[in-house]
Amino acid sequence: MTETQLKGIIFNIQRFAIHDGPGIRTTVFFKGCPLNCWWCHNPESHKTLPEKIEGCNLRRGFDQSFSMEKDEIGKEFSVDELMNEIAKDKIFFEESDGGVTFSGGEPLMQPEFLIELLKECNSNGVHSAVDTSGYADSAIIDHVSPYSDLFLFDLKLMNDDDHQKYTGVSNQVILRNLNELDQLGKKIVIRIPIVPGLTDTDENLRAIRGFISYLKNLVEVNLLPYHRAGEGKYIKYGKENKMNETKSPDAKSLEDIKQLFSGLKCRVKIGG
Repeated sequence: MTETQLKGIIFNIQRFAIHDGPGIRTTVFFKGCPLNCWWCHNPESHKTLPEKIEGCNLRRGFDQSFSMEKDEIGKEFSVDELMNEIAKDKIFFEESDGGVTFSGGEPLMQPEFLIELLKECNSNGVHSAVDTSGYADSAIIDHVSPYSDLFLFDLKLMNDDDHQKYTGVSNQVILRNLNELDQLGKKIVIRIPIVPGLTDTDENLRAIRGFISYLKNLVEVNLLPYHRAGEGKYIKYGKENKMNETKSPDAKSLEDIKQLFSGLKCRVKIGG
């Protein structure tokens, strides 16, 4: 098997994305995630392998030739197949200084596949970004980092007990990997989900600000308001929605949070 015949599991391809990095982008969603965040709006991403779910239809975003069956979440792609899909949007990348973003789920759960995709992007002059929770072995970070132009790095909760409660994992590996990427000189966008009552506390936000203020390669902070768009998925897939009483943050709260981060030497924006 050649390197470009490596296969990975993808559950969606979203074209013309404008919130997943600079310019117009194609966002590729990897199946599988080691976290189980209470506020996750892609619960279909959690399991690594394709799933058969009655009444499911997640074909949105896929080219017709690669459409999944209506009851299947996740499809196997080779590197070549996926790059052929990405190449269809290259003219939009060139006109907008955009590119491709590998998201999920957690793309670092399929590291060999991800690395080959990033190499192909480099060879074809396509800007690449990895959207990650940062929860991965440090060796994976070291292997992936040389090939990605940008990392969109999620920071959720700084208190480790809270992080374990609301995401299912410790944040210690995440914080170490963030520092590692910075030391490697990689450009970083910090993405903070603003979840009322959980991540938006003054204590948590100030702790995040203090931690990221030491990063030398921080280019932007994105404040991502919690939204209820994924609620229907929890019903469809028979999953427990622990956030069904939570409302989206109001505009004033978001502006106040933006002001808190405004002293950093980088752009701060509400949304991706």
